[in-house]
Amino acid sequence: MSGRADFPNLGSLEAKIMRVAWEHAGVYVSVREMLERLDDDLAYTTVMTVMNRLYEKGLLLRRREGRAWSYRPATSREAYAAATMAEALDSATDRKAALLHFFADLGEDDAAALRRLLEGRPR
Repeated sequence: MSGRADFPNLGSLEAKIMRVAWEHAGVYVSVREMLERLDDDLAYTTVMTVMNRLYEKGLLLRRREGRAWSYRPATSREAYAAATMAEALDSATDRKAALLHFFADLGEDDAAALRRLLEGRPR
C-alpha cells in the first residue's frame, strides 16, 4: 500500500467503517455488527455517531431494524474513488496539468488499462 490515504476526505474511523461496509456491500450492517467487524476497542456510541455522520454525508444508506439502524454503502468503492478524483480535478486551476501529473504517476498496468479504456477496449 502506498503512503497515500486510503479514502481522501474521510477521517480515520470513517475510512475504517467504509472499508468494512464496502467489504459487505450487499448487506445492511448494524452498529453492533460493525463494532465487532472493526476489531477495535471502540465505544458503541462512537461507531453509531460516525455511521450516522457517514449517512448524513450520503456515503451510507440506512434502514430501521427494530429500534436500531442498519447501514450499507450508498455507492461502490470505485464510484467513491471516481467522485474523489473528479472533485480533486475540479479544484485544479489547470486541469490539463493536473491530468498530466496524474497520468505520470500511474503504474504501467494502470496506464495500459487507461489506454485501452480511452480506445474503447475495456479489457
